[in-house]
Amino acid sequence: MRFDMVTLAVVGAGSRGTGYARHAVESGRARVVAVADPDASRRARFADAAPYQDWRELAALDRQADAVIIATQDRDHVEPAVRFAELGYDILLEKPMAVSEDDCRRIVAAAERSGSVFAVCHVLRYTPYTRALKALLDAGRIGEIVSIQHLEPVGWWHQAHSYVRGNWRRTDESTFMLLAKSCHDLDWLVHLTGRQVTRVSSFGGLKHFRAENRPEGAADRCLDCAVEPDCPYSAKRVYLPLAGQERWPVTVLTDDVTEQGIVAALRTGPYGRCVYACDNDVVDHQVVNMEFEGGATAAFTMTAFTPAGHRQTRIFGTRGSIDGDGDRLTVHDFVTGRAQTIDTRPTGDATAAGGHGGGDEGLIEAFLTAVSSGDRTPILSSPADSLHSHLIAWAAERSRLEGATVTLEEPPG
Repeated sequence: MRFDMVTLAVVGAGSRGTGYARHAVESGRARVVAVADPDASRRARFADAAPYQDWRELAALDRQADAVIIATQDRDHVEPAVRFAELGYDILLEKPMAVSEDDCRRIVAAAERSGSVFAVCHVLRYTPYTRALKALLDAGRIGEIVSIQHLEPVGWWHQAHSYVRGNWRRTDESTFMLLAKSCHDLDWLVHLTGRQVTRVSSFGGLKHFRAENRPEGAADRCLDCAVEPDCPYSAKRVYLPLAGQERWPVTVLTDDVTEQGIVAALRTGPYGRCVYACDNDVVDHQVVNMEFEGGATAAFTMTAFTPAGHRQTRIFGTRGSIDGDGDRLTVHDFVTGRAQTIDTRPTGDATAAGGHGGGDEGLIEAFLTAVSSGDRTPILSSPADSLHSHLIAWAAERSRLEGATVTLEEPPG
């Protein structure tokens, strides 16, 4: 039986899990009735919810909610995803689905067996910008897509925060950069073209955030460093201006967001380390070339060395082209020679703090609608769609490491 008010369980109440749950609650269409997280302060973010230190405690009970948001660390997705699917929960699963191909396939199989609503958090599909762009393409405004240039500008400080100092800095502890950060973009390109990828080649590496690039006189921590004022990656410059604000990324450092609390976290925690003295190994730049069914191509660049901002995309078609910057779309018509600019007015910026340009809110709205109605139509990617975008990432990483073009397997018939 379905209810208009959706009850939610949150498994993993970190930045992403809390963010999704808050969007759901603020919509007035959902309430959180259970939360599972080993950190007591994170469980306390949902004062009215039944608290569990481990998701297994929740999973040992009869179904306690209509749906579950799973936002544990990447390597810890597969077991709860499979178990909650078996229990009949509708599932919202943070990307990436898992960190191995076999585990992704296990999750997809469990989701398909359950028959429940299942959505991976491909938030880029749900932004007002993407919806406007997809409508233009589907209407044939530029004819048939021939090629795409797409840039993900990670941002110098975001790379340092998440992928040098943070939880996604090491492949063996999380996963490789393309899967952790850019499965969003690979999925988005498949969504725009409406075609699956057949072949992939890729190049990239860890260029800058290495010990040999450490400036002379640099200390192990920014708080003690004589060259910190001239360093673009100064932790003091990234985090101290956010003192007193309950927002990402400073909430990742500490629950005490006063200046004193942040300084204490920088003194002892991982986010105060010199970016040239960390144990990171994921790439800081990568290019991926893709060939789609039917012969269209895309060239994707992920790089740390930019301001953090919206993705930038140029789409080249047989009757026109589109330039997009995440805010505006400019359509060039080859017949009339005219250009039309469309302002999509995204809500918030491209970061997690800004809700990914309205993508987080759009995803949650679609998920709640699907759960409350039982109609999966609002969910814009099937389990198989999500698996394909993840397989592109693995193919690209194999290409980068082995120096060969990789052919993806044929999709199931």
